[in-house]
Amino acid sequence: MGYEASEALVVRKLAILAAQAGDNVLLAEVDGRVASVISLHVLELFRAEGRIGRITSLVVDAGQRGRGVGEALVAAADRFFTGQGCVRAEVTSGDHRPAAHAFYAAQGYAPDERRFLKRYVGLNVQQSG
Repeated sequence: MGYEASEALVVRKLAILAAQAGDNVLLAEVDGRVASVISLHVLELFRAEGRIGRITSLVVDAGQRGRGVGEALVAAADRFFTGQGCVRAEVTSGDHRPAAHAFYAAQGYAPDERRFLKRYVGLNVQQSG
């Protein structure tokens, strides 16, 4: 994805996600090695029936791209979301990732609405979990 994350951070975040019922992390193995990982989050909709699923990250090893690994994980995510009562799912992807946009479109995701983001600069983030 282009973001650096230490092994310690990933291990800590996996433990946090594993303890939360609305979160899930799935991985795909090829020849005994992790080829791809996807993290998922389910949110309750306030203004409508059902829930919304969110793909919070999807990483595919560069050597495995184009081989169906990412597609398989997104399909598994869709099954997880519908099993959790989600009526729709979303994913965000930076403007600088047109290949990712094409990938998500091929999986049935379409551009919708606009996102507004506020960053809390200088906030001293404590380790959660």
